[in-house]
Amino acid sequence: MVDEPILEIKDLKKKFGKFQALKAVNLQLHKGEVLGFIGPNGAGKSTTIRIILGLIKASGGSATVFGQPAWRQAVSIHRNLAYVPGDVYLWPNLTGGQTIDLLLHMSGQKHTATTDALIKEFKLDTSKKNRTYSKGNRQKVALIAAFSTDVALYIFDEPTSGLDPLNEIIFQQHVAALKKAGKSVLLSSHILSEVEKMCDTIAIIRDGRVIESGSLESMQHLTRNMVAVKTREPADDLRTISGVHQLVYTDDAHTAAEFSVDSDQIGLVMARLANKGIIRLKTTPPTLEDLFLRYYQSAGHLKAGE
Repeated sequence: MVDEPILEIKDLKKKFGKFQALKAVNLQLHKGEVLGFIGPNGAGKSTTIRIILGLIKASGGSATVFGQPAWRQAVSIHRNLAYVPGDVYLWPNLTGGQTIDLLLHMSGQKHTATTDALIKEFKLDTSKKNRTYSKGNRQKVALIAAFSTDVALYIFDEPTSGLDPLNEIIFQQHVAALKKAGKSVLLSSHILSEVEKMCDTIAIIRDGRVIESGSLESMQHLTRNMVAVKTREPADDLRTISGVHQLVYTDDAHTAAEFSVDSDQIGLVMARLANKGIIRLKTTPPTLEDLFLRYYQSAGHLKAGE
């Protein structure tokens, strides 16, 4: 029997007046899974998360967490959930240490040796007042409190905003530890490399709709591999293969070429190249960024320079 989803969203809709922020959002998150939720600003990521958290009410569809409706059972859901937003606002006159302890207390948790280890790892001076903290240090306070809690579901909405690269790595390591412990993580991020490193499944949202979801591996058939090759004989017949794009010969004899190839045509291309005698071959698999840009450029959502 397949485990029931920790989080399930079906045909979720949200209107703000006449503006339809969410049109059809469908997501599933299972135990021990890290789900990457990606899309540009305004696509509907944070609105979806606010509905999951029970902060706003959906206009249509459903959002359930632990099998309970997100809006009606928000209080009980929050007992087993940790959340870190992209912009953390803290009580200005409390110290970082006092704030961490308060956040833990509000979640029914306690300051433990794990908390102390996290403070040391993130190099946070907890004696300073929140009003003196940079954006990155405010993020650290929230992340330390979240990683100190023992809950089933962790929701991160642009959590590394303001963190330096070293602290981003520490964040990634702790997410990996949560996954290993069987916890579930929803990660909303615009840093595609971050999502690619950590996430088991990915959902791409555009204009209030989830337009593609699944593992990165399962979605890579939708984009292209980059190939650089050197052959003994001219590879002129690459021009005749429909799955080959952006073909450029880098020598006059046409024995060196660079091109992109549709994933479902790789076998045919390799067979043709093998007949020409491959001397050197380099292939680069499609990345999440390739996939993401393909969706947004095809819809005219990204312009040059953006």
